[in-house]
Amino acid sequence: MELEEKFQELKMKREGAHMPHVYYGDPNEDFSLKLIETLTANGADIIEFGIPFSDPTADGPTFQAVCERALENGVTPPKCIQGIRKVREKGIENPIVVTTYYNIPYVMGIGAFLNEIKEAGAQAIIVPNVPVEEADVLLAEGKKSGIHTIFQIAPTTTEDRLKKIADIASGFLYIINVEGVTGARESLADSTLKLVQRVRRHTNMPLLAGFGISNRQQASAVVATGADGVIAGSAYAKVYEKNLEKPEETLPEIARLAAQIKQGCIEGYRRRQGN
Repeated sequence: MELEEKFQELKMKREGAHMPHVYYGDPNEDFSLKLIETLTANGADIIEFGIPFSDPTADGPTFQAVCERALENGVTPPKCIQGIRKVREKGIENPIVVTTYYNIPYVMGIGAFLNEIKEAGAQAIIVPNVPVEEADVLLAEGKKSGIHTIFQIAPTTTEDRLKKIADIASGFLYIINVEGVTGARESLADSTLKLVQRVRRHTNMPLLAGFGISNRQQASAVVATGADGVIAGSAYAKVYEKNLEKPEETLPEIARLAAQIKQGCIEGYRRRQGN
C-alpha cells in the first residue's frame, strides 16, 4: 500500500497513524519478522524498517545497543533488503519506510539502493545524516525509483530551512519532538505542540512526531495538538531487551503496548476534532 493511500484511509477512519521503528536483526532476523507481524496485527499503520549501522548518531543508548547486537549477529544491508521481501511474503501490506545512514546507500550507489528497496516492497526512505542542502541526489533518484524521501524537522530548524524542506519533501514530515537523540521519555514538552503548529503553517503534508513516545497518553497528546500520527521505537526495544534469550516471550507485552499507543492516536485525533 502506498503512503498516500494509508493516510487517506486513516483520515476516513478518523485515526492518527502509528509508525513503530524496528531495527532489523535484533536479536535475530526471525524475531524481527515476528515483531513486525505483532506490531501490524495490533495497530501499527506504517513500519519504519531500520538498517543497523555502526554509528547511529541520531539514536540514544537503547537503539545504539540494538544496532550493535544486530551487527554482531551478522546483519548486513542485503539481509535487511531481503527482510523487507520476507515481510511482504508474509502478506503484510502496510507501507514500509526504510531508515538508513547515508554511508550504506552511498556505497551501494544511491540509485541502485533505492531501486532495490523499492523492488523489495518499500515506499520511502529516511536518512538522518543527510541535511536538506545535500539531498539533491537522494531526491532525484527517489523520484526515478518512486521512493519518497522523508525529512526530519527539529525544534532547532530555522524558518528558512523549514520552508525549503516543506517545498521539496514528499510522503510525510518527521517531527523530532525534542532536542537530542531517540529514547523513551517520561513527558513531552510544550515545544512539540509549538513545533507542530509552526510546521503546519508551511505545509498540509502529514506530520508524524517521534523521539520519546512511549505510551498512550503521549501519543494522544501529540496527535491532539495537530500531528497526524506518532513514531515509537525505543519503547518496544526496551520491552524485548529484557529477555534477549527468548524475545518471543515478550511479544504479548509488545502487542499490548502497540494497541495502547494506537488507541492514543485514535483518541488524540478525535479530541482534536472536538468529539
